[in-house]
Parts: sequence; C-alpha cells; structure tokens
Amino acid sequence: MADGRALRARVADGGTIDAMSVAAMREWQQQCGVAVNELSGGSKAHWLARAFSEAFLVRPAAGEVVEEAPVAEIVSRLLEVLQQAHQALAGTYDDSLTQEASEPRRFDFVHNLALRPVLERAYADARAAFDRGDFSTALVTACGLLESIITDALESAGQRVHHLTFDARIVAAEQAAMIKSECARLPPVARQYRELSGANGELPHDVIITARDARTVSQVLQMVMRDLNPGR
Repeated sequence: MADGRALRARVADGGTIDAMSVAAMREWQQQCGVAVNELSGGSKAHWLARAFSEAFLVRPAAGEVVEEAPVAEIVSRLLEVLQQAHQALAGTYDDSLTQEASEPRRFDFVHNLALRPVLERAYADARAAFDRGDFSTALVTACGLLESIITDALESAGQRVHHLTFDARIVAAEQAAMIKSECARLPPVARQYRELSGANGELPHDVIITARDARTVSQVLQMVMRDLNPGR
C-alpha cells in the first residue's frame, strides 16, 4: 500500500509518465495480483478477486467516450482493494480472538497461515451462495477452496504445482496418497472450472449448474478436508 501511494503521487499530476514509472507500475500491479490471488484462495469468484478485476474497468460518464482509465485512478482503486483486504483480514483475526472457543476452525490443517482466514470466509461465501440458489457461484467457490487446500498440501510436501491444472493437482495428491478417490465424484464442469471461468470467476451463461452439482462439490470438499486433516 505504501508503494502504491508513492506511485500515485508520482503520476497524480497528469503529466507524461516516464518509462521507469510505467515499469514500476506494472511490477506493483503484478505484486498486488499475486497477493490477491493468494488471499482469495486462487478463486476468481471470491469477492476480493472480483474487486481486483473491477479496478481496471473503464467507467465513463454518460455520453463520454473513454479509451482507458487514468493511471492514477487505477492506482487509487487498487489501493481501495488492498484496504478492503486489510480490513477483512484484521476483522477475521479479531474475530478469531473473541470467538476462539465457539467458532469452528475448519482450516487449521492448512500450512499457509495467511490463507486460513481467507478460506474460512470463502467457505461461508460458498454456503451463502448455495442457500440463495446461486449454484454456479457456490460450485466455483467450493472448487477454489478444494484447489487451494490440495495445492497447500502438495506445496508443503515440496511439490511444484504452479504449472498444473486443477485436475492434474487432484491426480498428484491422489498419487501421493494425500487424498483418496472421492474427487472422482466431481462433475466434469468442476474439474474444469478454472478453464471455463471468465475474468471475474463466473461460468458461461450456457453452462447450467444444478443444485446437485453444487452439493456434490461441497460434499467432496468435506471429504478431502477430512483426508488432509485426519484428526478432524
């Protein structure tokens, strides 16, 4: 956030942006993207990932034609996204202190400590989406959770998985005996959710997700969580 504020001050005057500023801007945006990807559990459907994507959208006024958003405005939007992430994490940690005795700690088995509160929030988001009948969002969010905990387990074992698809990560975890074969129950759309998802994590309109599809992914998620946390 401090780097972002410094960049905004550098370009806020609206003058010509030099090559060094452009390079610094790109590097900072990439760093923001990496942080958001980790905090959102790799799910494009997560509210934080959507907010990050929306920060780059052009928002012209009525009747106005705008080719691209001003650089300073994009920086300000990204700073707002980072502030939201900071507040969400702070709120999660504060809640964990006051509700430690009563709240379930579903993701204590996850090795990446910073990821745990994000997964808890995404878990709640998936359940809320299912309850309101948004089965597409429920499925994509649950798939993101599933991929995140499998990736965490593989990386903690020293495996390099950055280049692997979701389906390949499932296979790798099964071959390493980290999880059993419950992922065989996943509907085909779940195993390809990442490839099918749009920029904001939404599935195409012609992909129909039923309550059964979303419920099956949720059930598989529960079983994989038990595999990765036998003492649960």
